[in-house]
Amino acid sequence: MGIVEEAHNVNILGSGHQTIVLAHGFGTDQSVWKHLVPHLIQDYKVVLFDTMGAGTTNPEYFDFDRYATLEGFAYDVIGILEELKVSSCIYVGHSVSTMIGVVASIARPDLFSKLVLLSGSPRYLNDADYFGGFEPEDIEQLFESMQSNYKAWCAGFAPLAIGGDMESVAVQEFSRTLFNMRPDIAYSILQTIFQIDIRNLLRHVTIPCHIIQSMKDLAVPVVVAEYLHQNLGGESIVEVMSTDGHLPQLSSPGVVIPVILRHIRCDIAV
Repeated sequence: MGIVEEAHNVNILGSGHQTIVLAHGFGTDQSVWKHLVPHLIQDYKVVLFDTMGAGTTNPEYFDFDRYATLEGFAYDVIGILEELKVSSCIYVGHSVSTMIGVVASIARPDLFSKLVLLSGSPRYLNDADYFGGFEPEDIEQLFESMQSNYKAWCAGFAPLAIGGDMESVAVQEFSRTLFNMRPDIAYSILQTIFQIDIRNLLRHVTIPCHIIQSMKDLAVPVVVAEYLHQNLGGESIVEVMSTDGHLPQLSSPGVVIPVILRHIRCDIAV
């Protein structure tokens, strides 16, 4: 195993000719794809990895300057693909990893044949003629809560993000992976996420994009999916699901997994 593979806990499953890369979002790790993976390994080679800063990675490898922008994460993805000698992949990204995939595909379009973007946003803050879902004071309160008591913040944030109560398996799972992150790293990554604004980059995307979104999502308003569709440079398609929450692959796998599979297997004319 190479240095990059080891640092990101890369796992390769299946043996198909087509490679699928599964990239998780903030507060989770590769285990968030546990409901999807069994449906892929018969037909595809599946690459799972943990983004730097996830609770499963070595916190000593986390470079606060490198990961102050999405580019640091995007070049990690490129580094993984290069080390694995992947010539082209279908990239399935969730949450912030959707935009990490967008940035990576602009830098190295040859490495990607399709982007499947689940619960993604190019900007979380509201702006003139743009509704991202958050005002600056919302973010300030969030960061204050994180800094005052990280464990309590995790306990409160998980059910809000999932859209369920604390007794649900999905909430407990997200709480576990969220709490496994080192608090200062979690704080830094969330700062990076809420500071992003890559709307001006969207037109440079040439890879076909499949945009999948929950009808109700605390972090990403449904109108953002349509914004992506209208502003991405390449071909794109949107599907809005009748699901609640920012992590529907955990909370509503029965609905979401067939949708993801269909977009993986079909071209843009689905």
